Amino acid sequence: MGLLGLPSPDDLSLAGQVAQLVVVRASGMLFDHQRRYPQWELANADLHTCIADLGVGGVILLGGSAPEVGVRVQQLQDWATVPLLMAADIEEGVGQRFTGATAFPPPLALGAIGQRDLALACQYAQAMGAATAQEAQAIGLNWLVAPVVDVNNNPENPVINVRAFGETPDVVSALIRAFLTGAQEHPVLTTAKHFPGHGDTAVDSHLHLPLLPHDRDRLTQVELAPFATAIAAGVDTVMTAHLQVPALDPDYPATLSPALLSGLLRRELGFDGLIVTDALVMGAITQHYGPYEAAVLALEAGVDVLLMPVDPVGTIEAVCEAVRMGRLSPERILTSVERIWRAKQKVATGLSAPPDSGHAWEHLLPPPVQLDQLAQPAAQQLARHITRDSMQVRDCVSPCAPQARGVSLVLVDDVLATDWLSRRAPAIALPEQYGYTPRLLDVGICSASPGSFPPRPTLLQIFSRGNPFRGTAGVGEFALSWFRALRDVDCLVGVVVYGSPYTLDILLPELPDTVPYGFAYGQMPSAQEILLTALLGAGSATSPSQAFTD
Repeated sequence: MGLLGLPSPDDLSLAGQVAQLVVVRASGMLFDHQRRYPQWELANADLHTCIADLGVGGVILLGGSAPEVGVRVQQLQDWATVPLLMAADIEEGVGQRFTGATAFPPPLALGAIGQRDLALACQYAQAMGAATAQEAQAIGLNWLVAPVVDVNNNPENPVINVRAFGETPDVVSALIRAFLTGAQEHPVLTTAKHFPGHGDTAVDSHLHLPLLPHDRDRLTQVELAPFATAIAAGVDTVMTAHLQVPALDPDYPATLSPALLSGLLRRELGFDGLIVTDALVMGAITQHYGPYEAAVLALEAGVDVLLMPVDPVGTIEAVCEAVRMGRLSPERILTSVERIWRAKQKVATGLSAPPDSGHAWEHLLPPPVQLDQLAQPAAQQLARHITRDSMQVRDCVSPCAPQARGVSLVLVDDVLATDWLSRRAPAIALPEQYGYTPRLLDVGICSASPGSFPPRPTLLQIFSRGNPFRGTAGVGEFALSWFRALRDVDCLVGVVVYGSPYTLDILLPELPDTVPYGFAYGQMPSAQEILLTALLGAGSATSPSQAFTD
């Protein structure tokens, strides 16, 4: 037996070894009826079978409050014979996915600060990495599926967009090095994604297979440079991109390419950590390959971890059959299991009690949630500093007299999927205090035309960022038509954009110089409050914050 009771990989059956390569998706909420995405999130009975009976290697969680997730993680670990890797896509802090924890502005906000003051941006990035890792560990998560190291140099990119740390390899490399330094203060795994680089694409790989058309020299200079930096900085895992790179492999997408994974990533870049696929349920893979063939091809290419296969049980059976038929060698499977074992040993703190010795009370496991490590003042202050130092404000919006019947028109795509808009949200409540009655339009389903809107003083607020699974990156024709109509009848008293700077870039050339505007990378309530407080004239946020300190 190894560390914390881990059996030797050789002691597992072939099916047990293959199961360790599989990471399944589950809701962070405790009960089946709470699942938000039941097509991807296993029901508890199936989840129990995968963990307790089959012995899958890990679970990736989404949804729920941070304290609830801590209880959920403890439940899942209790089901497992071999401790699980517990992962989450938390590129913008634990609060991005699990309410109550700290939510940061998207990484591109740090890139914006870095264009002006790279040292300050790196200081913020390191503190953000440390806070994210600390809060993850506090609720039992041991694998950050972050940071994104793609260089987002295509404004039309619907899937990376503000998730990137910048638009140039130098800025991205500096910031991800800082982020990793901070995260490594805690025993969690980190992930560089999406290899070999998803930034210069205009196709959403959740839906279709993008193509990266560049030659090797360009790829080395731009896309691959931040991955080389992350590997040198000790990143634990690299996630593949579901995209085609003809200059490196004309036949297979990166996730299934021996040339890119075993060749470029392993041999040329020298990476010896875990290679994990992006989610295998994504359209870029499922539209071109069957679920079982995709899994076998990924392992043949050099992948160690199969993330979110369409059918976990069938995938394990298919890989075992590939070994029996000679497509995959037993040694190939064992090599990946041994890498997973090293990763699990790294994050083993708190997964199990120490050996029996001394007094029992000395070996009690900690509670599932360390509340004193969540949403602490230093982390909250850091998020506010990043918001302030990356936002833009021009002039102030004046209060509206009651008789003018001012309106705060809020445009948002898929409002039912948001958790940052409510009656009490600052984007609704603050303008109302200044005489602008809220009106909300969902740009995905609303058919109201600007012509049906009587002219009145209007504060236009647009929530817009890259939108995976919907394939949109910009402001959209619906929002643009409203903007232009209000501008043309001289109704605009101010424009606010939350999310994508590329949306702001589209609007600014058409915005009269006399109309105030504000922009923030974050869409969460704290970003709304900070930006609107400045724009509505109740505070000043145009000057950089003092350097963050704890």
